[in-house]
Amino acid sequence: MTRAAFAAVIATVLLVIMTDAVMAQMRGHGGPVRAVAVSPDGRSILSGSFDTSVIRWSVATGFAEQVLRFHSSAVNAVVFLSNSRMASAGVDAQIAIWTAGRSKPDTILSGHGAPVVALAVSPDRSMLASASWDSSVRLWPQDGGSKPRVLQGHSQNVNGVAFTPDGQSLVSVGYDLTLRIWPLAGGAPEVVTLPSPLNAVAIAPDGGIAVGAADGKIYFLTKGGKRTGEIQAGPTPVISLAVSPDGASLAAASIGGSVAIIDRKTRTVEHTLVGPGLPVWSVAFFGDSHTLLTGGADHTIRRWNALTGELLGSPVVGALGDPLAAFAGDHGAKIFRSCIACHTLSAKDEVRAGPTLAGIFGRRIASLPGYNFSEALKKMNIVWSPETVAKLFEVGPAAYTPGTKMPEQRINSLEDRKALTDFLARATTK
Repeated sequence: MTRAAFAAVIATVLLVIMTDAVMAQMRGHGGPVRAVAVSPDGRSILSGSFDTSVIRWSVATGFAEQVLRFHSSAVNAVVFLSNSRMASAGVDAQIAIWTAGRSKPDTILSGHGAPVVALAVSPDRSMLASASWDSSVRLWPQDGGSKPRVLQGHSQNVNGVAFTPDGQSLVSVGYDLTLRIWPLAGGAPEVVTLPSPLNAVAIAPDGGIAVGAADGKIYFLTKGGKRTGEIQAGPTPVISLAVSPDGASLAAASIGGSVAIIDRKTRTVEHTLVGPGLPVWSVAFFGDSHTLLTGGADHTIRRWNALTGELLGSPVVGALGDPLAAFAGDHGAKIFRSCIACHTLSAKDEVRAGPTLAGIFGRRIASLPGYNFSEALKKMNIVWSPETVAKLFEVGPAAYTPGTKMPEQRINSLEDRKALTDFLARATTK
């Protein structure tokens, strides 16, 4: 075999591996996934969770590249400002601006008086919009110096916000049944009253507006706000919407756990994606217009083929870049997989959101040098052993180690807890 032919074979193998990794489901959050976003270049995914964390994922490998911690409570919204800059917002009413690779926010945007539940970036990426339960919308110039502009008029919680494709207007929706089209050049907004409280809004490339409501319906409007139709997406409230980049499809996620894929032209439900029956909090399309991300109450980000309704892939152990590749087939490693977003097994690896677990057994809690533990943990007398680690996951971190920043999670099976501690004994020995 020639060198060129060998290189071609290797490239093909790597492509297959990476394709499998791209199809893998992502699990790293310790709570429901409240928000998902795809970077403009399609190489990264951002997710925010009720566990207070934000995770930046690599599309090429399917694994977490960075865990970002700042928010003191649930993260409700995430968005890419560019390929390397991101924003997150949460129940703490704060908006954090991040740069990929940095562990702390570049900037904190404060001003809202209640949870921020939605974010949107303008087409030219010069402006960030935020919607809050303080009944206001704020516009944050990204030049670093200008003060935010406050848009007031809603009488109840504002739940969704989106820019029009031409960047000339902003659309907001809320519990007060109203959709408001704000001209950014100034002047009074166009106000449209709909039959039900409104939870989400999405705008297609042609300017058409779709609104998700508490009655399970999608209401369609022109860019000027004229109602053009409606469709029943499901029996439970619609809580998240996304329009495909080509404008052909609309994904409507419901609190009942299903996602309706709607043909915008015919306004018919083409497919209904059914997961584990728990609320689906977030949806986002890739640039190809047919790969869809969903984030749900089961802590998992799933990938779907929106054209066929097919769930794509399953976790791929041993794929390129997998930190657990050496433990393929190990049941304990499978249990540990949800921990790798925050913890490494070797002290030589780059520090993540949580302390390394290298040499954990026999070590007193909160005693690892160089890691900033909470004062509450420093006062505890726990020594980590297979028994104490098993107890941690039996009763949950909140009960066993109150004051911890660790996401709440439990392992109900005795066999799974033993498999995990046996794995840690093998994988973390110095």
